[in-house]
Amino acid sequence: MANDSKLRKTSLDDLPAGSNDQVYEKDKRGRAVLPAGLTGRDIYGDVIRIAWPSFLELMLTQLTSMADQIMVGQLPGQLGVTALSAVGLSAQPKFLLMTMIQALNVGATAMVARFRGQGNQEKANAVFRQGIIISLIISAISMILGLVFDAQLIRFIAGSGISDETFQLGREYFRIQMYGFVPLALTFTCTAVLRGIGDTKTPMYYNIIANVTNLIFNYFMIYGKFGFPALGVTGASIATVIGQMVAFFIALYVVVSKKRYVYITFGKGMLKFDRDIMYDVVVIGLPSMIEQLFMRAGNIIFTRTVTGLGDTPYATHLVCMNIQSMSFMIGQAFANASTTLVGQSLGKKRYDMAEIFMRYTRHIGMAVSVVVGLGMFFFGRNIVWLYNQTPEIVNMGGQILMLMAFLQPLQSSQFIIAGGLRGAGDTKYTAMVILITVLIVRASFAVVMVNFLNWGLWGAWIALACDQALRSLLILLRYNSGKWKNIRLRGDSSDVDLADSI
Repeated sequence: MANDSKLRKTSLDDLPAGSNDQVYEKDKRGRAVLPAGLTGRDIYGDVIRIAWPSFLELMLTQLTSMADQIMVGQLPGQLGVTALSAVGLSAQPKFLLMTMIQALNVGATAMVARFRGQGNQEKANAVFRQGIIISLIISAISMILGLVFDAQLIRFIAGSGISDETFQLGREYFRIQMYGFVPLALTFTCTAVLRGIGDTKTPMYYNIIANVTNLIFNYFMIYGKFGFPALGVTGASIATVIGQMVAFFIALYVVVSKKRYVYITFGKGMLKFDRDIMYDVVVIGLPSMIEQLFMRAGNIIFTRTVTGLGDTPYATHLVCMNIQSMSFMIGQAFANASTTLVGQSLGKKRYDMAEIFMRYTRHIGMAVSVVVGLGMFFFGRNIVWLYNQTPEIVNMGGQILMLMAFLQPLQSSQFIIAGGLRGAGDTKYTAMVILITVLIVRASFAVVMVNFLNWGLWGAWIALACDQALRSLLILLRYNSGKWKNIRLRGDSSDVDLADSI
């Protein structure tokens, strides 16, 4: 039996299990009431305990990405603008190849959270094993495809709006990233499963170490310090892979040490497929994969539209997207908490606690998002200046961030609710929302506003704002419907089939 001492308890652990037909008390507004003996402070404490390590981890990861772009953006003259564009360009095909792994990790997180709520450690570990098998197979195939079709992928993303130099630098950066793709994917799976049991501190630790390693080697290899060659964009990519390898080896040590609720044992049955678990992972993960494909397709159209404006507008766009991603990380941290707590609550059949955790997580996320929005509004130009001092980039970037500041509260609420829906296994609806908002609204609005109305970069970001606003509304409507509470796993024999309940 694994050592459970590192598994932090939540308020949910002290409550009795519920049942499918149990009726819970509601207030005058129709919201679930806190069970006797629990206070709002207890719930906020649970949320923060799970969210803050994830928040710190994701923020530092994004800060490292930000530092990558800042460091290559400081290369002299036009080379800095070209390098910024190349690094941002190579990220899109990498994200595209990660789509299936990220989607199946959604299924693994939701299932592990359910079994953690039920106290079924054996099932949780079985999910982990299946997740590792899937991740290893898919990432190996993706790595090969990325190395064989690197030029085609970069050109497909970029279109014809970038220079040959940007294309070649982006291609070189991408190829190096592919050599670290398998360990990156396996680390993502370990992180997803650990979050499912509520352990967000362990991923925080190994990702912090990896990010610090990345930054150190960035300094050495971009500029040629302490005897290292000055490799520019190539050095930045090598440094990123080194950091990813460090995270992988630490994560591997953690999950084979048997000191966590979930762990991996190397033996005869490790590579054995479990039909029921695979079924649940696929049924939950497949809509999420489709969602991610819709997201990537929309982003590709969006990116190709912006690259047509030229290197400087595209560099401005990448800087703003990188800063915007910082705010995504805040929403994602609380979304991770929502996924974990909702999944565990539904596993214990405490549908009242699933709703309560979701509500209180939104309260905290909203408060944080307001602070972030104020920072974007008043200090946007200063933040953009850190990336590149070109006046056109600084001025336009600062204006775009003022627009994005107003969307922060909506964006935060959307992330958190979507995270809770995924924890419940409700992934089909979120896939439909992404189809409507990213692939249809954002992409088509951007094409019209940039190419036909000639609104330039502003048109692209207005399209993005329309996408975010509509997505927030649709996700909120789904949450208010309560249908997400009725989704069951096939792996739990007491529940109805997952596929039949969606």
